[in-house]
Amino acid sequence: MTFDSKQFLSSVSTSPGVYRMLDDQSNTLYVGKAKRLKARLASYFRGQLNTKTQAMVGRIADVQVTVTRTETEALLLEQTLIKQLRPPYNILLRDDKSYPFVFVTDRHTYPALEYKRARQRSDDGRYLGPYPSSGAVRESLALMQKIFHIRNCEDSVFAHRSRPCLQYQIQRCSAPCVDYISAEDYQRDVEHAVMCLEGKSENVTQELMEAMEAASKALDFEEAARLRDQVQQLRQLQQRQFVDTGGGDADIFALAQRPGALGVSVLSVRDGRLLGARHHTPKNDLDLPLETLLTEVVSQYYFGQPHNVPNEVITSHPLDDSELIAEALTQQAGKRIRVTNQVRGHRAQWQQLAITNAEQQLASQLANQTQLTQRFTALQKALGLEETPQRLECFDISHSHGEATVASCVVFDHQGPRKSDYRHFRIEGVAAGDDYAAMQQALTRRLKRVKSGEAVAPDILIVDGGKGQLNMAREVFKELDITHIMLLGVAKGTTRKAGLESLFVETADNPLDLDPASPALHLIQHIRDESHRFAIAGHRAQRDKARRTSTLQEIPGIGPKRRRELLRFFGGLQGVQKASRDELARVPGINASLADSIYRALNG
Repeated sequence: MTFDSKQFLSSVSTSPGVYRMLDDQSNTLYVGKAKRLKARLASYFRGQLNTKTQAMVGRIADVQVTVTRTETEALLLEQTLIKQLRPPYNILLRDDKSYPFVFVTDRHTYPALEYKRARQRSDDGRYLGPYPSSGAVRESLALMQKIFHIRNCEDSVFAHRSRPCLQYQIQRCSAPCVDYISAEDYQRDVEHAVMCLEGKSENVTQELMEAMEAASKALDFEEAARLRDQVQQLRQLQQRQFVDTGGGDADIFALAQRPGALGVSVLSVRDGRLLGARHHTPKNDLDLPLETLLTEVVSQYYFGQPHNVPNEVITSHPLDDSELIAEALTQQAGKRIRVTNQVRGHRAQWQQLAITNAEQQLASQLANQTQLTQRFTALQKALGLEETPQRLECFDISHSHGEATVASCVVFDHQGPRKSDYRHFRIEGVAAGDDYAAMQQALTRRLKRVKSGEAVAPDILIVDGGKGQLNMAREVFKELDITHIMLLGVAKGTTRKAGLESLFVETADNPLDLDPASPALHLIQHIRDESHRFAIAGHRAQRDKARRTSTLQEIPGIGPKRRRELLRFFGGLQGVQKASRDELARVPGINASLADSIYRALNG
């Protein structure tokens, strides 16, 4: 029986409310809300609809309406029904588990830091979080255990220990189970760990530095060294988690879309610390505009289940109902919530970080097994091979004006980059800047191992550098009598733009022309870029190791007072050497210019 939309619309209320579209089996197809029900529902039967929405409307056998007093009530009811009914045409966030917390009980003399998922929190201790993922919680727990030696065993195990366990032996626990630490000292360590998890690690660091100086003056050098190590570990933690010195609580939603793929990343920032991210891949079955789609994602994220709502919700796109969502969140949280996509300063940095995460997640989603197989198959056809190549190796050379020359070898198979097989070759005994000799040395060392059976042979060996490097590779093949490996040379185009590379098969007089959109060319570009990246990483590591002989005394502008502040702030010279420019600039008396000078002197 065909649904009579005219008769239905003649009796629909103009009030706010929620509607459910049902098929002929009374299954819910779609749940929506409206400020004016009649106007919204009329648009489905009178307006210009896209193909997917038309398909859904064609399946409607009935529409059920629930009138609400306000649009906010309609929004909350809509998300409740979506969670209960999970209609096929609505945006659905599949991962609707409660968020994880770190829990510290107040009913034990020696409490552990515990991982907990809690929809409703009890009052038997402190809950720290929420964290965006279980991985973020476990990483935080591992760091606190490493720095402060907090136990991680069950209470039943703790109560029956007669000697320290392995965690004590590897310096991950202070063994409170056998009274190796006093209750007061253990509670102090727990409190320091909690303060760090609450974003107050700078306060903890200051306390530890004062204790370290006091221990040093008391000639308790063992305790001073232990405290120094804690300071250095905390500085490293702060460098990884540091987002903004001004603090701030926010969830940042970013949406990225490419043909055939859609992704939403949600970053959580609490007390100025980036706790981590969650990624969702909702289906856009109605081809909704990005603003509408993100509106539905945000609505379901907060109203589809209980959530701790931060002070701000930042989005990559403007929401259709940002004021309505802000009002509903304010009502739910009992505090004023700001919802916006117009941000500046550090909030704009958070927003850009979320966008980068969404795009990266989408890129990973697209780089799946099917696409890799297609690229290998396309390469087989382009090269006229009887079988699909299984293993590719690519070599590149990197140096700075001949200093610290390094060759890289990266490996790709049908699973993508095979990083366990990557290799660096430290080049020695060749003239500075002689890339041909460097390539000859790296290929010779590698292929001798292939010849002897110590290493797996690639089906195709790629050299980055053009005709000259290809000719050098051909000489190595000839010298070692290598005949079962195909040789491919890649030369950058005149503008060094991707897609304009020159390819040569076996010899410099046998070019290979591939369309810039060819999957085979994309595979070659991918492995070439990866070998270039890996070569630069190896070169920088070797160069920095050679240069890391500078001392603070040799840096202009660093006198005894500033040197003392640096060492105190980072717990020693090693901590200073590991610090970033931003971290160095946070030291009292060190401005950005001086921080840059220190960084360059210690890191090259």
